[in-house]
Order: sequence, then structure tokens, then C-alpha cells
Amino acid sequence: MNRCLIILLLISASACTPKVTIPPTVVVPIAAMSASDLANAIRAGEITSEETVKAYLSRIEAYDDAGPMIQSVIALNPNALTEAQKLDAEADAGQFRGALHGVPILIKDNIETRELPTTAGSLALRENDTARDAPIVGRLRNEGAIILGKTNLSEWANYRSNRSISGWSGIGGLTRNPHGLDRSACGSSAGSAAAIAAFFAPLALGTETNGSITCPASMNGIVGFKPTIGLLSRTHIVPLSPRQDSAGPMTRSVRDAALMLTIMAGSDPLDPATVNADSLRSDYIEALDSGIDGMRIGVFRWAEGKNMAVSAAFNEALDVLKNQGAVLIEITEFDPDPVMFINGDAVLKTEFKQALNDYLADAAPNVTVRSLTDLIAFNETHSSRELALFDQSILIEAEQSIGIDDPDYMAKAVAITNAAQTNGIDKLLREHNVHVLVMPSSKPASPIDVAFTSRPAGGPLGAGWLAAMAGYPALSVPMGDHIGLPLGLMIIGTAWDDASVLAVGHAYETHADKTVLPSYANGPFEMPTKSAAMRPYIDQ
Repeated sequence: MNRCLIILLLISASACTPKVTIPPTVVVPIAAMSASDLANAIRAGEITSEETVKAYLSRIEAYDDAGPMIQSVIALNPNALTEAQKLDAEADAGQFRGALHGVPILIKDNIETRELPTTAGSLALRENDTARDAPIVGRLRNEGAIILGKTNLSEWANYRSNRSISGWSGIGGLTRNPHGLDRSACGSSAGSAAAIAAFFAPLALGTETNGSITCPASMNGIVGFKPTIGLLSRTHIVPLSPRQDSAGPMTRSVRDAALMLTIMAGSDPLDPATVNADSLRSDYIEALDSGIDGMRIGVFRWAEGKNMAVSAAFNEALDVLKNQGAVLIEITEFDPDPVMFINGDAVLKTEFKQALNDYLADAAPNVTVRSLTDLIAFNETHSSRELALFDQSILIEAEQSIGIDDPDYMAKAVAITNAAQTNGIDKLLREHNVHVLVMPSSKPASPIDVAFTSRPAGGPLGAGWLAAMAGYPALSVPMGDHIGLPLGLMIIGTAWDDASVLAVGHAYETHADKTVLPSYANGPFEMPTKSAAMRPYIDQ
């Protein structure tokens, strides 16, 4: 490879007068490589880890900190270059730690890493420097990954206010969508998704309780995978609901997601939910190439929504699956148990209070906030920043919730899980004799609405919430775009069938090629396909 070769990766500014000047950043081609290809190139001596880290740091400086100011990276690892040089020395000696030797990765800032504080985006956790890795981070590091930095998120995993702005945190500000700077990056894993879309790293980690991986993946045009609850450890991750929380890969290809999952999956004695992970995990990369010829796939029309652009893209996606030999079964009827909607929020608040209190009690010594009560008081004291855009209504309601030992809570939690699993996804799969369900992931990204005057309208679209409440695997892969705003295809399966979900996503991705490069358009006057129509007509 010619290491001096440079390319322009992304679309230049519009010919119309732009509101944002996009820097003409040039990067070596390695910034556009997949993690798998990067690891192979480093192993072959074609590139170095130091070159790779420098390329990504250059992009972050030009596009995240300046230019369009995506604001996806909340902190950088000061040791990243030194670690890269050490890994290069090992490679020169023919020693390789594992499948990600020398490959950079970004970590959502509610997941602990030993070199940086873990803040959940809150000023209250600025001093939460635990000097420890979450077990899933340790597994990635053991395979040679370099922690490049931490990504911004919706503060407290977007569980602070009923009027929150997705992708905003007190520390990181608002993460912007690279495909439309005035559009939501969704959350809570907004920073991880936007960073991957903008080529700031080949890999990122996100977390999800209900749509926090799959929604930002869809709206930023990347791959996001939420695995079966219990496949990945949640130890040393700022929690929301132990019943629904999971970390997961955010990448530019399903193969890279499968690679990350294969590395991270496994039992953790500190997380009881993972007791069966070692016996049920598999090689998710090997399973990708099993194909979908003859596989029965449920087309979940019930969750298709009524957006014409989304439906058109969805039907194209179905044609791709059909052309690969899949047998498509239409599913138009579904009667979800209302207990999920009636009691779901109350159950989450109860779980959040207990889980957060437990985490804060074990936070780093310099953290002064040690309970949810302390956090609410802290936000009031620091209201000029923490409460500048929206309130903390959810925190206050959670503080007033019942305990997890209360029989009423326990009965509701069991009812919700049964409704989503036995009487939800498993019932759909069994009654229609299908292996997985497919549907659109979400609508196109909505405009950022700081004034709360035009909240997103329209009927339901997608069923990521069902997989979240069930604790079952859900994958979003790029499904094209609507006027430059990405769309996603969602695949949902049953418990521990993560390999099948990934295989369907890989088969679709390989033959559809629907990835969209970001344009950094700052509103409708810069949308690549609509900018001319936004200006006065000029008679030729």
C-alpha cells in the first residue's frame, strides 16, 4: 500500500453558500477500512497501528472538534499513540495479541475504561476515574484493541427527563448527525453511532435499554447490534435496568459487529445474567456465511409504519432477501399485551433507582454523588448547565418509586417479560413458522427541536421496543436513505439466536450495498438532493 496516498472521503460543501464550512481534510485510506481489513493489513505489515491512530485523530480534530463539529467524542485516550507504538513493536517481532491487534475502538462513556473517567455524560461523574476496565473492554483490549477515546451519549442513557433532547449531555453537549447537522443522531448511543458514520474509528461500543443502539445506528446509517441479554457482561457499566441493559457493537459492517461480539461474549461471575453465556456463545463470524437460502423470514408488516419512503426502501430490502433464497412470510396482525405499555415505565424507574444507587455507591473515591437523591440535588445546584435545556422529571419520579423487593414491582416485571417473550416474539415466530422477523428500524432522523414545538409525529414504526423488553437480539443495518437521511432494516430473533440474526443482516448487507456517506448538510438548504430547490428559480 502506498502510505503517502491521500483521498477525500466525504462529500464537499454545497455550491450554495453554506452555513458550515467543511474542512478539506485529507486522510490516508486506512480511515475507511473495516476493522477486519485493518487488522489483516497490520498483521501483514502493510500499515502500522501508529499510522491508523494518527489518521483517526486527524479526522476527529477536523470534523468533531472543528468544521461541522459533530461532537461525538467526549474524551480521547492520551496514551493511544504510545500504545500503538508498543503494539507496532510487538508486530515487528512477530507477536500479535489477537484479532484486533493495533485496531482503535471508541467506547460509550457509560462503560468503564482504565485510562479515562466514566461520566454517563453528567458533571456529577467528572471524577469517576475508576482505573478499571469493564470486562467486555478488557476482552477487546486482550485481543489487541486500542481504546481511542470515549463517546458522547444522551445523559444517563436518556433517562433523565420526559422532554429530553436525544444525544445531549452536560459534559459533551449535543452530538449532531453527520448526514444532517440539524437532525437528531438519536440516542442514547448517539456519539458512538455518529463517530462511526463520520469515520472517526472502525469500531465503537454502545449500550441499549430500549433502542439506544438500534435507533442511532439506523439514523446515522451504520450497523448496530443489541445481543441477547446475558451474552455480554454488564459489570462496570453505568446501569439503567439490569433486566433490559446490554452493551453491543456499532460498526460499518455486520462482519465487524460479529467480530466484536465473538470477542466480548462470555460469562462473568459478577453478572448473574451471563451464567449461560460460555455454553451458549458461538463463533459469530463463522456463522455469517451460512446464508439464508430456504430460511423462513417473517415480514412484520404490523411494525412497518406509514412512511412512504421507508416502505419503499423496505420493499426493496425484501426483494434482496427473496433473491438470496429466503422464504418471506407476511405478518400483518399482532396484538401486543398492553401490560408492556401500561407498566413498562414504572418498572424501569424502580430498576433504575436501585441499579444507579448500587453503581454510585461503588463509584471512584472522588465522586461526591452517592445516590439518586444526591444526583437530583447536584443537578439543582448546577442547573445553569445540567438543567439548561430540559428538566430531570424522570430522576424525580424514579426517586419516588417502590423498591425492587415490592411484590407489585416483581409481578409487573414478570408480566412484561412474558408479554414480550412467550406472548410476543416467540409466539410470532412459532405461529408463523419463521426464524426471524424483519421490519424497518425507524423513521428518518427528526429535526433537532430545542424548543419542543414540533415533536416527531406519525404512527408507530419498528418494534425494537419488543426485542428490548424481551431481552432478545436486534440488529439494524443500512437500508438506503430518504433525501440523504439514512434508513435502517431491523432483524429480530429469539433468545440466544444471535448468530442467525447476524447471518440475515450479513446476507442482506452484502447484496444490497445501501451504505450512505455523510454529507454534513446543515439543514434543508444544504441537503445534497434538495439544495437547488430551496433557492429561487432561475430561468435558464
